[in-house]
Amino acid sequence: MTERMGRAALTVTNLSVEFRTADGVANAVDDVSFGVDRGETLAIVGESGSGKSVTARALMGLVGSPGRISGGSIRLGEQELVGLSSRALRPIRGSRIAMVFQDSLSALNPVFTVGQQLEETFRVHRRMGRREARRRAIELLDRVRIPDAARRVDQYPHEFSGGMRQRAMIAMSIALEPEILIADEPTTALDVTVQAQIMALLSELQAESEMALILITHDLGVVAQQADRVAVMYAGRLVEQAPTETLFRQAAHGYTRALLDAIPRFESSHERLVSIPGSAPQLGSRGAGCAFAPRCAFATEACGQEQPSMRDIDEAHRSACHEWKRVMVA
Repeated sequence: MTERMGRAALTVTNLSVEFRTADGVANAVDDVSFGVDRGETLAIVGESGSGKSVTARALMGLVGSPGRISGGSIRLGEQELVGLSSRALRPIRGSRIAMVFQDSLSALNPVFTVGQQLEETFRVHRRMGRREARRRAIELLDRVRIPDAARRVDQYPHEFSGGMRQRAMIAMSIALEPEILIADEPTTALDVTVQAQIMALLSELQAESEMALILITHDLGVVAQQADRVAVMYAGRLVEQAPTETLFRQAAHGYTRALLDAIPRFESSHERLVSIPGSAPQLGSRGAGCAFAPRCAFATEACGQEQPSMRDIDEAHRSACHEWKRVMVA
């Protein structure tokens, strides 16, 4: 699926998030725009510190002090989320937009059983009685393929394996059948077999309800298998957006090309792995030009002097790169 489906679940326009620190203002997310349709999977990729997780938390209204959304719009269907109070956001979180956090052990409360945490969702949002909430909790654990769910529902998070904790987190996030699920590094620290099971589970759940999925990851292998479209972030900005097949076949930004070149390949196992030289800039010192220019193999003098604007490469492909033509033929 490479074409936009035309039923917008979420539309983000010029979103900016800043953190005020003793050293000044750090723009963790800077003028980011993207959308995701019902039934579609959008992957947001980039190195650690690129702004992926901050973007995800902004969508949920979970940017804590000293951070704040400093500009832009987040529209869930027709409803604007920016500016809503925590009280107004509470019935929206979980029921319309939900999130799977990357560290399931930290996200689950260690002093309550997994069942109690699932049941609370139904009791608070659906006003269910204790017995009905417990029944639904067991159904959810069974739905996410946790064996012997009727027994496991009374166990604590530390009694679950890493893969089962992640499944429990997914169960909590889909309990109220949200329109949009944000999965922030959902397979971190899991072995490859469990990773594949988790991603297959997300795809299955998504297909059942036409749920939109925003996948935050640095794993391009997962992206290639799961995503319909990809948004590439670097230093708080989106630098390229394209259908997955297009991005892997013909990247149009130096950073995207560098990420793709760094993927290990079986056919060249005797060669040294490719790495991206240097490191990402500090958020408060990105300079006037392209933030990736100091590390880019395609950079020219103009790249270091003028920040490139996002331009249309074709109808579904956009890039913020002065040298996009050279990148595409490389």
